[in-house]
This record gives sequence, structure tokens and C-alpha cells, in this order.
Amino acid sequence: MEKIIQIIADELNVKYQQVENTVKLIDEGNTIPFIARYRKEVTGGLSDEILRELGERLNYLRNLENRKEEVVKSIDEQGKLTDEILQSIAIAKTLAEVEDIYRPYKPKKKTRATVAKAKGLEPLSEIIFNQTESRQIEEIAKEFIDEEKGVTSIEEAIQGALDIIAENISDSADYRKKIKKLCYREGMIVTKAAKEEKSNYEMYYDYSEAVAKIPSHRILAINRGEKEEFLKVKIEKPEDKILKYIEKDIIKGENQFREILLNTIEDSFKRLIEPSIDREIRSDLTEKAEEQAIKVFGKNAKQLLLGAPIKGKTVMGFDPAYRTGCKIAVIDETGKVLDIATVYPTEPQNDVEGAKKELLKLIEKDEIDMIAIGNGTASRESEMFVAEMIKEANRVVQYVIVSEAGASVYSASKLATEEYPDINVSIRGAISIARRLQDPLAELVKIDPKAIGVGQYQHDVNQKKLAESLSGVVEDSVNKVGVDVNTATPSLLSYVSGINATIAKNIVKYRDENGKIKNRKQLLKVPKLGKVAFEQCAGFLRIMDGENPLEITAVHPESYEATEKLLSNIGFSKEDIKDKERLGKLREKLKQVNVKEMAKQIDIGEMTLTDIISELIKPGRDPREDMPKPILRQDVLKFEDLKEGMILSGTVRNVIDFGAFVDIGVKYDGLVHISEMSDKFIKNPSDIVSVGDIVKVKVISIDTDRKKVGLSMKV
Repeated sequence: MEKIIQIIADELNVKYQQVENTVKLIDEGNTIPFIARYRKEVTGGLSDEILRELGERLNYLRNLENRKEEVVKSIDEQGKLTDEILQSIAIAKTLAEVEDIYRPYKPKKKTRATVAKAKGLEPLSEIIFNQTESRQIEEIAKEFIDEEKGVTSIEEAIQGALDIIAENISDSADYRKKIKKLCYREGMIVTKAAKEEKSNYEMYYDYSEAVAKIPSHRILAINRGEKEEFLKVKIEKPEDKILKYIEKDIIKGENQFREILLNTIEDSFKRLIEPSIDREIRSDLTEKAEEQAIKVFGKNAKQLLLGAPIKGKTVMGFDPAYRTGCKIAVIDETGKVLDIATVYPTEPQNDVEGAKKELLKLIEKDEIDMIAIGNGTASRESEMFVAEMIKEANRVVQYVIVSEAGASVYSASKLATEEYPDINVSIRGAISIARRLQDPLAELVKIDPKAIGVGQYQHDVNQKKLAESLSGVVEDSVNKVGVDVNTATPSLLSYVSGINATIAKNIVKYRDENGKIKNRKQLLKVPKLGKVAFEQCAGFLRIMDGENPLEITAVHPESYEATEKLLSNIGFSKEDIKDKERLGKLREKLKQVNVKEMAKQIDIGEMTLTDIISELIKPGRDPREDMPKPILRQDVLKFEDLKEGMILSGTVRNVIDFGAFVDIGVKYDGLVHISEMSDKFIKNPSDIVSVGDIVKVKVISIDTDRKKVGLSMKV
């Protein structure tokens, strides 16, 4: 275990003690959000991102150690374990290396070599390989003819022996390691058209790039092109170097066996090593590309989940469509549905007047402040209609384009049926669109994170790893914001540290039966929410108008005593948090606290005290308030209005490896290529922008035929 801890400490560039303490906390069943927020003293303040990485590496390295033990045991049972093999396994850093060492000892299916061994030809293969025998090979081979064993000729005996040698060469872990190294250093990925058809993969119809340099998004694009049978892919290797390297190791000068061994080395490489090395390299490249894609997706999803909520507004959700009509749902500031409707302002009905009359009536009746328009099919036509319609309203109404990714998935889900059993599936999408403007996090947690639609090639990557990663992202986001225990849905509660789906439902049921929860301790009465779950979840659950003012903050119950001592030491009480005038004075006092001294006085860690002070300075504050607010519009921009050189404000909708897509208010998002993000060199677009950011961009190219807009942030 010490070895694993040291490896992780070196990789993450943190202290051994930090890793050791964190591993202990993980093994005790603590969740990552809980460790990140409430065990900073123990971990030395490691962030949730580093803690997640640490958890993943811990898992991988433990699996690696288990596999090493299995391999050692298997080789030992065969009576073939040597100190050299033990040493090689001990220093192996990856599962692939361990499998390469195990390859010669792995029980094999029927191969040409296993057939030859069964015919008793192994001693002949050793004679040929050792190259010391002076007798002619035919003379030696004659001794191995045995019709009972199925060896009927000299040629058959020699060929069988060479098959054994070819497999032994292929099974050598050293050769494979060296060959892979050469391929990574000098190999090229080469792609050709599998059929002469127009497709999204035309740039790869005659393409090559160094294995060492090809970026992850190109790997995934090539994989998809191959899967869809538009591309043929191969890895070109430095074959001469590889063969010379093996020959140099095996051939012992000029002798009668030289020629047949040269041919056997080539056969071993072409027939056995090359196909398997190709698979391994492609698999390695894909795994790394998937890791990067999952990372990009996670980062984007987190930004989307933490989008700024628009509170205290009545919103009309507008789910655009053509033939079936635009679905409308009006929700009040608490998210309650006030009205629903279907209007037909788009083709083929084009009932603009009827739709206008209906919606103006709803704006007046429900005192609507905002309209959230989904960004899917017919979005821009709907936007043009809304922009004209609100000019005639008797009150100020603004509209905003909202990502509707996953709304249809949610609409037909079991959860949506439970929430709105009496509302038509198609209308539920409009409710979701309106509610994600009011509170993106509370609404988006109801949707499978894969359906959120921010990332690249998310449907091509390992779905289990993607699901695990995104579940972690949602968990971190929910716990960063905190959850109002008296209004949260089971889907939101289930992402709170320590709470599973069953406990989440039990909390809501308990709330329904007993009225509002008044204090955090009351949660211990919820069925199945024991002391362990309480410790993990309590600090993340907020009670907005309960008995203890500290419970609108992220201060954990285990720190209440220390917090009250802190307040008392500076002449205040917890009740002052609720008094606006006293709170102002309290803030000033808290800013002057000497953390080092106070931590000693009240017997608490400095990091924990720093967190408590920041919570008391802004009690009940939503961290999403710092996020950029959505762009509210009252007029529309058409694609035809665009001119090169135009400066516009836009919302970043997606960040990928080669740039970012920005919504500038026309039907099609524009692309800011990585080279147009800054005058400085940028390695990764996410270093510059995040999903939801509001950015100033200049239009630098317009492709009217393909409806593509090129943008630059070098404004």
C-alpha cells in the first residue's frame, strides 16, 4: 500500500501524508464532496478535482496489484516462476505491461505452435534457435518424424519447430516493449477512403499524422469514420528497424540456420506481433482520447450545471416545433405550472396572429417576465416570432435562448411521468425549458448527463467510464451549491453526499407527512438516514427558515459549537445572521479576525475556520451568483444580417479540443477556432473559456451555403 500511496503522491505532486490520509477517509466510506469540504485539515486542502483523480488512480493501482498477484500465482503453479519474472512484474506500471509478461505463460487456445509442441517438436525448435548444431538441419529433423504424433515429413518437422520459435518471439515482453516504443516514436496513423462518397470524413480520405502527435478529437473522428465504413485505418511502422532489432538479438553470425531464422522473425512480426501491436496502440490511443473527451464533457457539464439561476421571475417555456406546434408552459417563481398551451406560428400553419393573441393574453394574465425559448428545431423562426410579439405586450418581457438538450429524454422519462402525470409528454419539454432558466442545476439533474449535449464524441466513448465521471461532476456541482431540504426533489437530493435514491425519496415522504423540516438533526428521524449518512449530508442541506440560523449556511453541525464560540468571542450571536443591520457589522468584524489566533482559541483547524468565516460573511449565498447571467434579448439577428467584421456578444455553448461554439443569436452557433482565441499560444480552449461564458466576438468568415460562421475572440 505504501508503494501505491507514493506513486499517487508523485503523480499528483502532493505530499505522501495527504494521500495516505485521503485513502484512509475513502476506505472509511466518506464521499469525495464531504472530504473536499469538511476534511481539509486531514487532506491538506486537496480540491474535489484532485480528490477524484486520486480516487480513480487508487482504484486502478489496486486493480493492478491484484492482477500482479494473480499472474505471479498462475506462473508459480506452472513451476516457471523465476526471480527475473518476479522483478519484471514488480516494476510493471500498467496492466498492459503485466499482460505482456504473462503472455508466454497464459493458457493458449489452439495455435500452430501449440499443435507443433503436441507433436513433440519443441526440442527441434531449441536446436534451431540455439544455432550451435553442425549437422545439417534435414538430418536433425529426420529424428523427429513420428507418424503416430502426426509428423510425416522433414519439412513438416522443420515448419512446426519454426512455428514454435515464431510464437516465442511474439511472446517476448522485451521485444513487444521495444516495438511499441518505436511505433509510438516513429509510427504514422494513415487513413484512406473506404468508399468514394461525400461524408463528414473527407479530410481523412488521404491523411496521415504521427502517432506521437495526433490529438484526441482526431482519434475519435477516425474511429467513428472507420466504424461507419468510410475509412480504412492502418499504422505505418519503422519495419526495417524493428526486424533489425530482433535479428540482432537472435542471429548468431553466419550459420546454416540464419536464413530460416530471418524468415521466421519476419513471419513472427507480420503474422503475430504486428496485428496485436496495432490493436494495442489503437486501443491505447482510443483510451487516452476517451479520457480527454470525458474530461472535456465533465468540465462543460459542470459549467452548465452551475449556470446562474434567474430567481423570482415568472417564465414562459417555449418549446419550438413546425408541424406539431410550439408547446407553451408558464411557471411561477417557485416552478409551479400556471398555464399550458400549444400555438402554431411556424410552418406549415403559419398562424402568427392566433399565436400572438394567445400568448399576449397569457403574458397579461400570468404577469410573465421572461420567455425561455428552446434552441432546437424551429428555434430561430420561433425567436423571430417572439421578438415581434413582445413589442406589443403591455409589460416589459425579455427572452433568452436556452439549451433544450435532453428535454425530450426527460419528457418521456419515468421521473417526468411521476412529476406531471396529468400533463402531455410534449408539454413537459416546455416546462423543463422554463425551469432550467430558473434553476439549471435542479432541472438538469433530472436528465441523464450524457443527454446534456456538451462535449465531443460522447456517444463513442466508454459509456461506463463516462457515466461514472459525469455522476461525479453532478455530485460535485450539487454539493458545491447546497440543497434546500424543504423544496428539493428526490432527483436533486439523491446527488447529495451520503444520500442514495431510497433515502432521497424517504426525505420527501417524511417532509410530506410531517411538514417542513425545522432543523438538520430532524433528518435523523428519516428512515434509513443513519448517523453515517447524516455526517456526510448534513452540511450540504440547507434549512432556509428553520430554528437554527447556521443551517442556511454550509457550516457542518460538528462545527456549530466552535462557530458559536467564534461569534461570542467577537461580540455576536448566531441570531445576528438574520438581522440585516447586525449582519453588516458582523461582516466587518469577521474580516478582521486573526485566523491563526482564533483557531487556537476555539480549538478548530485554520482551514475549517476560514470556511466558516466565509459562510458567515455571506450566509445562504448561492455560489452560482458569480457565474455569468444568460444574455437576455428583445430583438433578433438573422443569418443574412451577419457581416464580416461585426462585433457581437455571444454565449459559449460548447468547448471542444479545437475551439468553442458560441451562440451569437442566429440559427447556427459560430466556431471560434483555438487559433482565434488569443494572440498567445493556447494549449487547451478550456483554459480560456467555459460553457455559459459571455464573450465578445468578431465575425471573420461566413459560409452561406454550409451555414457556418467563423468567429474570433481577438477583438
